[in-house]
Amino acid sequence: MSDLPRYDRAQSYRWNYNHAPDVPPELDVPPARGQWTICRRPVGSPLGISAGPLLNGKWILYYAALGFDLLTYKTTRSRFRECYELPNLQPVETGPISSAGGLLVAADQMRGDWAISFGMPSMTPDVWRADVEWTRSKLPKDKLLSVSVVATQQPDWTLDDLADDFAQCAKWALESGADVIETNFSCPNVTTVDGQLYQKPASAGVVAQRVREAIGPATYSIKLGHVDHDDLAAELIAAIGPHADSLAMTNTISARVNRLDDAPLFGGQSRGIGGPSIRAASLTQVARFARIIREQRLPTRIIGCGGISAAAHVREYLAAGAERVQLATAIMVDPLVGCKIRSEM
Repeated sequence: MSDLPRYDRAQSYRWNYNHAPDVPPELDVPPARGQWTICRRPVGSPLGISAGPLLNGKWILYYAALGFDLLTYKTTRSRFRECYELPNLQPVETGPISSAGGLLVAADQMRGDWAISFGMPSMTPDVWRADVEWTRSKLPKDKLLSVSVVATQQPDWTLDDLADDFAQCAKWALESGADVIETNFSCPNVTTVDGQLYQKPASAGVVAQRVREAIGPATYSIKLGHVDHDDLAAELIAAIGPHADSLAMTNTISARVNRLDDAPLFGGQSRGIGGPSIRAASLTQVARFARIIREQRLPTRIIGCGGISAAAHVREYLAAGAERVQLATAIMVDPLVGCKIRSEM
């Protein structure tokens, strides 16, 4: 499989959108030992892909053939949104990251971690809805399709307007064939409320309830950013836990990045860091949320995400309290990582 695509930071979001690889023929995917479920639905493994790498249906079918069972369509909106300018993926030099707000230095090659700068771009609803419908029709029945949605904050909007936009996108995704609806309450590269909703539990609760009303009993997941203390975690769980089937974490940890000559990248603004550097902090967050969910006696499940590239990492997340996991950085560096993890399991 030497023709599998590898990460190339010179390729833009739009180039990749229009150049999805062909589904690999007759790939022998190892079974993952054990019995696995996703929100009470049987699947072949606990392996999923988070919103980000899977730009459209062709990318989803490609990775479905490479050993992943829950595939998340990149975040969609109620209107077109262009991607940020290059670089969209900038390798960085860093050790373990435990809190947001640090300053990192860019690297000249990928060593495992990178700054992610897309800005939640989206095609128009008519384009992505038709593509979601096509994707579900082509995806094997034993694979689950999750569609990530986000509202697009306007200058004069109230919280009700924001909630309605989230709900509209969620309803469209469900009508188009999504098995799982994911609302993205966290984007470290977007400073408006649509990207930072997880930091406002009361507002997040309003939106989660509105989405639940729009999609009825459909499986519903909420994506969260980095939460490093019990008080915010407990408030969030109390506000959104009654409405969501699962919570996905952690959606990167933000930091500023300088070039090798110390000039700031991304206009000096923070960007989300993904890769092995955030695994320890993400595991701590999963354990924190799992404990509080037990204390609040909620059935809400947890999806672990952050720095996963081996079966040992999957086992760590499951032991911390996750029902399943999602990968992103690792699949872009090595598309066969899902098959490798399944064979190790």
